[in-house]
Amino acid sequence: MPDALALYKAKRNFDITSEPAEGGVANTEALTFVIQKHWATRLHYDFRLELDGTMKSWAVPKGPSYDTLDKRMAVHVEDHPISYADFEGTIPPKQYGAGKVIIWDKGTWSPIGDPHEGYRKGNLKFEIRGHKMHGRWVLIRMKGRGDDKQEPWLLIKEKDEYARPADEFSVVDEMPDSVKKLPMPKPARAKVAALKAEADGDAPPKPARKRAAAKAPAKPAAKAAAKTTRSRKGSALAIPEGAVAAALPDDFAPELATLVDAPPHDPENWVFEVKFDGYRMLARVENGDVRLVTRNANDWTAKLKPLQDELARMALPDGWYDGEIVVNDEQGKPNFGLLQMAFDGVRTGDIAFFLFDAPYCGGYDLREVPLIERRAVLERVLKKAKSDKVRFSAEFGDNPAELVVAACKIGLEGVIGKRRDSRYVQRRSPEWIKLKCGLRQEFVIGGFTDPKGSRKGIGSLLLGTYDREGKLRYAGNVGSGFNHASLKDIAARLEALRTGDSPFPPRAVPGRQHHWVKPVLVAEVSFSEWTNTGSVRHPVFQGLREDKPARGITREEPRHIDDIAKPALADAPVKPPPAGLHGKLPESLRVTNPERVVDPSTGITKLDVIRYYALVGELMMEHLKRRPLTLVRAPSGISAELVFQKHADVKKLPGVKQMDAALDPSNPPMLEIVGVEGILSVAQWNAIELHTQNAFAKSYETPDRMVFDLDPGEGVEWPAMQEAAQIMHAFLEELGLPAFLKTSGGKGLHVVVPIKGEYGWDTVKAFSQAIVRHLAGTLPDRFAFKSGPKNRVGKIFIDYLRNGRGATTVCAWSARARPGMGISVPLAWDELPKLKSSTQWTVANVHTRLDKGNAPWEGFAKAAKGLSKAMKVLGFEP
Repeated sequence: MPDALALYKAKRNFDITSEPAEGGVANTEALTFVIQKHWATRLHYDFRLELDGTMKSWAVPKGPSYDTLDKRMAVHVEDHPISYADFEGTIPPKQYGAGKVIIWDKGTWSPIGDPHEGYRKGNLKFEIRGHKMHGRWVLIRMKGRGDDKQEPWLLIKEKDEYARPADEFSVVDEMPDSVKKLPMPKPARAKVAALKAEADGDAPPKPARKRAAAKAPAKPAAKAAAKTTRSRKGSALAIPEGAVAAALPDDFAPELATLVDAPPHDPENWVFEVKFDGYRMLARVENGDVRLVTRNANDWTAKLKPLQDELARMALPDGWYDGEIVVNDEQGKPNFGLLQMAFDGVRTGDIAFFLFDAPYCGGYDLREVPLIERRAVLERVLKKAKSDKVRFSAEFGDNPAELVVAACKIGLEGVIGKRRDSRYVQRRSPEWIKLKCGLRQEFVIGGFTDPKGSRKGIGSLLLGTYDREGKLRYAGNVGSGFNHASLKDIAARLEALRTGDSPFPPRAVPGRQHHWVKPVLVAEVSFSEWTNTGSVRHPVFQGLREDKPARGITREEPRHIDDIAKPALADAPVKPPPAGLHGKLPESLRVTNPERVVDPSTGITKLDVIRYYALVGELMMEHLKRRPLTLVRAPSGISAELVFQKHADVKKLPGVKQMDAALDPSNPPMLEIVGVEGILSVAQWNAIELHTQNAFAKSYETPDRMVFDLDPGEGVEWPAMQEAAQIMHAFLEELGLPAFLKTSGGKGLHVVVPIKGEYGWDTVKAFSQAIVRHLAGTLPDRFAFKSGPKNRVGKIFIDYLRNGRGATTVCAWSARARPGMGISVPLAWDELPKLKSSTQWTVANVHTRLDKGNAPWEGFAKAAKGLSKAMKVLGFEP
């Protein structure tokens, strides 16, 4: 038989490229697919479907679109081996397809009809289940001239509940990153995915297992004697009291320092170190294997091969080691620019690693051990290993005011302070503080200007930071601090990110001669002060940062030193909850990675989120029960990629069940939460948001409510939102319809109308559309009927699309996966005038609202009205 991979192999030199020559095992449970984002001569998306032992492949220049009117060109290319589905890396220069490749999406696909016949005839229909790709699609072969070397096909989204207009949603723009580290989506390959998730330490909870305590109690030990263990090389290692024997976790999030405005008043209780001008780095050492990981869980081992080799040579005890990588200048000071040049110029051998903590070491969890004792362990380990490139971060003195002055004089970035008795927590902590010599922070690059005179590359970078609502706010521009090499490098990077749309709000950036880019690059900039308009004064470019995600960049505001002694969120006092709320976690719930930071802007951890849902669980069940459920999960925190989940294997999710498959026969069974235990199960599974549909399972074809989401356009202030909700309320009353109000937890308000189940989905959606059309036509200066952002500048879009079959709305009491973590809260109409924003209540301050609970929505179900009378009043024909 002919070799299906002959053409693939002929095009590649496998002695040079790291692409697989062959291999991979056909999946016996489901057919797999992968979409690889490929920066070759031109950026495109390689769409691959497993069939007959190979990956059938198409190159899609623009990537997929959820708009059924978009017909995306898909050029049919040679078959690839199944093993190619795991390939992510860089194809070397001068090789076929040279350029960077990431796994943009992956999952399983199911053919609709005979796939062999569909592929042969050029009309291949299928359903897809990925992290980003969902629903029904079709690949159609175009009629070529007959001499086409590569057949032109079209990739088209079929009409289903996932379809969305292009001006409302672009999957390639809104979800640009790799999913390689994410498990295969469920329910496809459920067994394989579940095993992988458990191996990664993030599996859904098992009912019979007891949860691990967030902070394991210290084992009893004599105060006069220290425990000892032996490293893998057999050398004795003293372990202090409070250490707990523990396996080394696969993943780890570091403790982060809080920016403060002055030194502490009790310096004798603090350790002070140099604030290094470099990249935060974690080293994981186990059985001689060394991994180097950034603060945001990016594996940089391959980038730091000389450092990996040095750490392996040192034969350190198994553990997680926390520090900063730097490159020193001729005077011995860390220099951020030289660090970047070391990466760009492949001079990574110049990089030094300063270690300042060891949260795990020698088979023990040291997080409960006081800082000074952890540092003593680390210092002994490094003294024994002896290295010029991996060093201990020594104390810098004991007078913080003098230290900051001295640090600034010699050109250092500042000073770090840590409480001597502090435990290690995996979030931003007030027990670690940073004192900076001047103002300096990261900014997102949203655009650039042209160079002037003899300058090449760019003129200046347009900077921004994200606010609590997730909008990129303009923060000025920076045009100094560059050299010829950095100008050339940045210009090339920006050119690849060019876009026609501004990432900033309309008219936010003064002037006209701008070039916009996708907001993915992060620049570190020093400056003298903030202006009254929120821009930086006298900015100087320090370098690009590749260790921090753009979505997590916010304006740094120093905390007052007198405030840092206040308790952290997880320990904050909470009002006694109303009767029926327990707020405690059941013994059967096993919480994995409890201290993983979910929201970097607040330091809220995974355990904080689970405790929140334990607190509001009973209240939430009134809005969840018997309704189809959709989850928004954040496996790596809300600043990383989110996963939307409508279907799942519920065997390891106690309190969650699958609904009758007959309700939606063309898709896997929908999910339902049957008790508070289910809310906690999905929260342990990294779910942040819980969304519901507008119908109960027992009467799924006839919705029992309509939802109107008031969504403000750019430039709409909060008083206009309050007025819009009141107008909506008054108009619904004219139609004879009841209306209930809640915050969205984001930037809008939700008006919910209980109705009797008389009409089907299409009729209810059409009537809700007619209501919005009438309001927008009557008050065109206030309301927009079209959803696109350009159509609603200065206006409010009343979203009626949530009333379609399969559409969802965030549930009352659900947290939101946005900075600040607002929550959706039921309101009484007389509370609206005093409401300050839709994020007035958050995961952190929910205790201030629990006394009211669901009282504002009392009588919601009994208030339901039929729609026939309202339709007649509006002149709507069902």
